[in-house]
Amino acid sequence: MKKMPKHLLLAPAIALLLGACSDSQTDHDNMEDTDHENMEMDHSSSGEVPEGLKDAENPTFEVGSQAMLETDHMPGMKGAEATIVGAFDTTAYTVGYTPTTGGEKVTGHKWVIHEELKDVGEETLEPGTEVVLEADHMEGMDGATAEIESAEKTTVYMVDYTPTDGGEKVTNHKWVTESELSSK
Repeated sequence: MKKMPKHLLLAPAIALLLGACSDSQTDHDNMEDTDHENMEMDHSSSGEVPEGLKDAENPTFEVGSQAMLETDHMPGMKGAEATIVGAFDTTAYTVGYTPTTGGEKVTGHKWVIHEELKDVGEETLEPGTEVVLEADHMEGMDGATAEIESAEKTTVYMVDYTPTDGGEKVTNHKWVTESELSSK
């Protein structure tokens, strides 16, 4: 029996090891690029609104009217026709947080409204302020510590829509801002 050179015996193990490292990095890169896509999102909701949230007095888009979604918070959202099911005057925040379920930090999450923040009083919060979320738009959001990234006093809308990518109808989606809607 002929002896095989040692370097040939190690080659399959090295290839396997390098392949595993390569796949791991690819998965990690994809996760950074798609923070929201890798998390369990609760697209539809019961339609309940937080305590203290006030109906908009003069919304651009009336409850029951149709509008076009001009945002892409989620796949299939941009370009979808939406029915306005609620309009509320509040402050909308973009936040960054680490889910209570673990995983990587989510940055740039739009939108959490003032009434979905725990014990913050009535004044609009400044970027950099640390808060506790009482929103459940995504798995691991409720109870998470977050940092305010931006704040915008605006009318926010709850909408129903059917995604343009063929997904199931979304009901009572929270939230889109006035600037993320256009007339049909």
